[in-house]
Amino acid sequence: MQSSESDKDIKGLIFNIQKFSIHDGPGIRTTVFMKGCPLKCLWCSNPESQAFSINLIVRDINCRRCGVCVQACPQGAITIDKNSGRKIDWQKCNSCLICVDSCLYHSLNRCGRYVTVPQVLEELIQDKLFYKNSGGGITISGGEPLSQSRFVSALLAECKKQGLHTALETSGHGRWDEMKNVLRFVDLVLFDIKHLDADEHQRMTGVKNHLILDNLRKAASQSRIWLRVPLIAGFNDSAEHLEKIAELGKEIGAQKISLLPYHEGGKSKCEQLGLTYGFAEGKAPDEEDIHRLKRIIEKSGLTASVGN
Repeated sequence: MQSSESDKDIKGLIFNIQKFSIHDGPGIRTTVFMKGCPLKCLWCSNPESQAFSINLIVRDINCRRCGVCVQACPQGAITIDKNSGRKIDWQKCNSCLICVDSCLYHSLNRCGRYVTVPQVLEELIQDKLFYKNSGGGITISGGEPLSQSRFVSALLAECKKQGLHTALETSGHGRWDEMKNVLRFVDLVLFDIKHLDADEHQRMTGVKNHLILDNLRKAASQSRIWLRVPLIAGFNDSAEHLEKIAELGKEIGAQKISLLPYHEGGKSKCEQLGLTYGFAEGKAPDEEDIHRLKRIIEKSGLTASVGN
């Protein structure tokens, strides 16, 4: 039975709206980051995107050690030492977020907020002139947008009414009927390909890739596709693997393959979220290798880029 909730009233959980983005599709774009992801990539650069709920994020640099949060926390999860500063026992923390409301210095914050389609659209159309002049538009990213497909579909439908170019950045891990509905309002799909081997994919992301590859082939039959490869030394950067990705790109008619070298951006964020960064040994291929892999793709007849 379908919900009676109208599209304008449905709420989505986001964790950021990033303006003047130049790495999430063509031109100058605004990227809406949805919160919640079914994958658990060890190298995740946005670990704040993983939880399907609002959670606590800590900015220790803003802490004045006033002690108000210690008194406010009903779980006794916060302590302050005059020498080592504030400590949070993440095992005790239940994300009630009472401490956030008590903090006077924005040292404790909510990660995530619920928004309606009109609220987000109001922000997106503010930069309509920049999109027009640069050939840019709106990108919905995550997390995984397919996990909130109804909200994403409603938002993208409104973007199209405004004449905006729309892009979807996705892992492809979701139900096809939901993805198909979203794609009705999408001009370009930025489709992540982590690894073509199912077992290797599961080892590093927590899920196999059969559903992802199946959705990719279906999506390619009705949408423009850019493949995006998070390039990680020792995991997916062999010449043989890139040749197979190039073959896949040719098979589905991908317009471009983007190589996105690994970076440690998620490490400090994990500390702020009370999470353990799961990929301490991670590193990017060196620059010479990256350009060698780029040439392999280009040799296949496909366009290749590094970073977007």
